[in-house]
Amino acid sequence: MSDAHSDALAERPPSLAGVVREWGRIGCIGFGGPPTHIKLLRDLCVERKRWLTAVEFEDAVAVCNLLPGPASTQLAIFCAWRVRGRPGALLGGAAFIIPGLILILALAALFLQGAPPRTVLAAGAGAGSAVAAVAVHAGTSLLPASWRRASDSGRCSRVRWVVYVVLGVIGAATIGPWLVLVLLACGALEIAIRRQRRDTAGPAAIAPTPLLAIGALSAGTLASLIWVAFKVGALSYGGGFVIIPLMQNDAVNQYHWMTGGQFLNAVALGQITPGPVVQTVAVVGYAAAGLLGGVVAAVVAFSPSFIFVLVGARHFAQLRTNPTARAFLDGAGPAAIGAILGSAVALARVLTEPWQYAVLAVAAVALLVGRRGIVLTLLAAAVAGTVLVNAGLPIPH
Repeated sequence: MSDAHSDALAERPPSLAGVVREWGRIGCIGFGGPPTHIKLLRDLCVERKRWLTAVEFEDAVAVCNLLPGPASTQLAIFCAWRVRGRPGALLGGAAFIIPGLILILALAALFLQGAPPRTVLAAGAGAGSAVAAVAVHAGTSLLPASWRRASDSGRCSRVRWVVYVVLGVIGAATIGPWLVLVLLACGALEIAIRRQRRDTAGPAAIAPTPLLAIGALSAGTLASLIWVAFKVGALSYGGGFVIIPLMQNDAVNQYHWMTGGQFLNAVALGQITPGPVVQTVAVVGYAAAGLLGGVVAAVVAFSPSFIFVLVGARHFAQLRTNPTARAFLDGAGPAAIGAILGSAVALARVLTEPWQYAVLAVAAVALLVGRRGIVLTLLAAAVAGTVLVNAGLPIPH
C-alpha cells in the first residue's frame, strides 16, 4: 500500500477528549503488562485509526526500550504526543496511568490496614509466594530476542552477552541497592569495546544514562519517599522488575515502611492490576505515608517518562540509530534481563513457610511449562493461600 493511500485511509487526529477516552480505555483493560499494552496501542494507533505507520510504531517501541523507566508507559505517552502534541501526551499518559493507580491504591488500603482480615492476609501470602516465579517468567521471556541480537554480531558478542547476564543475576541476588551500577558498568563497557573497534571515531554521543548526581534525601519520610520513587522511575532499565531489589531494600530494610511479606504483596498487586509493575511504588508510598504518599510516589516515579517523551520525542528516530545508544543497550540490556532473573532470588528469600515454597513451585510450573497467564496464576496462588490457611496452615509473619 502506498504512503499516499495510507494517508488517505488514516483517520483525523482525535480531540483531547478522544485521547483521554481511548488511552483511558487501555489503562482500564491493560491487564498483563507491557506485551498487552503494546498490542492495545498498536491496534488503536496503527491498525484501527492509522494515526501512526507500522514503521513509526516499531521505531517508538525500540527507542522506549532504550530509555530508563517503564517502556510501555513511555510508548503510551509517545503515541498520544504523536497524535495530539504535548497536551495529548500529558492527558493521554495520565489517562493510561490513573485507572491502575486508583485500583492499586484501593488494594493497598485493604492489604496494609492495621488489622486486615485473615482471608486477606492468606490471599496476599499466597499471591506473594508466586511473585518470584513471575520474575523468572518475565526474564526468560526476554532472553531469546536478546540472544538473537547478540548472535547477529558474532561470537565475541555472544560471550559478552553471557557475561552481562550473569553479572545482572549476581548483582540482583547479592547487591540489590547497587544493582544500577552493574547495569551502567555493562553498558559503559560495551560502549568502550565498540569504540575501540572503530577505525575512526566521530563526535562522542551521549548515552541514555540516568542522572546520578542528585544527593540522597533522608530528612523526613516524604523526602525519602521522593528519592526512592525517583530511582524507580529513572533507573529501571529493562522493565520494572529490574528495580525490585533496590525498592525492596529501601522499603523493607532501610526505611522499614513494610515487612518482607507486605512487599511481596505489593509486587503481586502491581502484576494483577492494569498498568506497569512500576505501580508497585504506589503501594510502597502508601505504606510510608498513606494515600498522599502513594500519590506522591506515583507522580515522582512516572515524571521521568513524561519528561523523556516531552523533551526528546522529536529525536526518537535519531536515538534509535545512534551507535553509542545502541552499544549501551547491548551491554545494559542483557544485564537488566539477568537482574530480572536474579530478583527472583531476593523475592524468594522473603518466604517463611514451607507451603509458600510449594505454591511457588506450582506457579513456576504453570508459568514456565504450562504457559499460563500471569494474572491468572497470581489469582490462583491467592486462592491457594486462602485455602491452605483455612485448612490450618500458618500465616507468614
